Amino acid sequence: MRTANPGSRFTARVVYAAAHVVADPDADNGPGRPAILDWDATLRFREHLWSLGFGIADAMDTAQRGMGLDWPATQELIRRSGAAARAVDAADVPSLLACGAGTDQLAAGARPLAAVRAAYEEQLGVVEAAGARVILMASRALAASARSAEDYLEVYGSLLAQSSNPVILHWLGDMFDPALAGYWGSRDIPTATATVLELINAHPDKVDGIKVSLLKAEYEIDLRRRLPEGVRLYTGDDFNYPELIKGDELGHSDALLGIFDGIARPASQALHALDEGDLETYDRLMTPTIALSRHIFETPTFHYKAGLVFLAYLNGHQDHFRMVGGLETARDAAHLTELYRLARVAGVVDDADLAEARFQAVVA
Repeated sequence: MRTANPGSRFTARVVYAAAHVVADPDADNGPGRPAILDWDATLRFREHLWSLGFGIADAMDTAQRGMGLDWPATQELIRRSGAAARAVDAADVPSLLACGAGTDQLAAGARPLAAVRAAYEEQLGVVEAAGARVILMASRALAASARSAEDYLEVYGSLLAQSSNPVILHWLGDMFDPALAGYWGSRDIPTATATVLELINAHPDKVDGIKVSLLKAEYEIDLRRRLPEGVRLYTGDDFNYPELIKGDELGHSDALLGIFDGIARPASQALHALDEGDLETYDRLMTPTIALSRHIFETPTFHYKAGLVFLAYLNGHQDHFRMVGGLETARDAAHLTELYRLARVAGVVDDADLAEARFQAVVA
């Protein structure tokens, strides 16, 4: 097994980059087909992120959970990523790797809460066996089955009681997945926030933090300021991440972000500058990436994965622009053309000649 060369870890913030997966270009990865990955390229990209100092959030929505990556392929991804993380630093796997545990082995639709809980338990066991930190992903099955905030508290409370180590909770807005509308029992964000705080306050020793992806900075800041001491707010806000990570006089957010998959090099430099208290360099490197991120995550937001894979292709991290589920077709040529322009402005393109040749081949 290859051993990645881990980069200097960030000290001022805890940072996970949510990583994409690389499809096998010679396999039938069309819509509704079982996902078949290029494992070498998938793991090389994780080694790339580790070399820049990032922890990796794997088997998340960025890896196309619920949009092409099925549960059998997800289990293998978690197992292989866990083995790769142990080869990097067996003593510190949870800081290198956090993996999503959800319920996507279940077919769509409502069901008894006991069945939702059992699905979560199966996946939680797979992640813990890999040695990774558990991310309790927002569940379509739970959203379809719960009838009240109390149902969420019951299911999550049981899972937290069973977890071997503190977990990361996951609040994904319905712009990322329409099936998650009304998560935590209410479409009203302040009401849902109260339920989240009730859960965390009941189990503060079992919650490392909560990843929030609502694309509204004010909601995240409000929750961040009300969390119990020692519980982290991991920003998942791909619109407002620079200011949320930098923080204010009352605190800051840590990060678990899909956009770091695409802007890893300048983001790593910016975060190391933040470690040194060099806010001018942090702002100079981060600010140009905002327009790129907002473009990649524009409506329909859940198609952002295509933009990240396109960037990985332009930068030579994979040899093709193919995705599981055939999702490379999710964004049109006009979107990809603007993405390419913004990537150059943001300093994200590593090899200008390679990127230009690959861009022309895709949009021709």
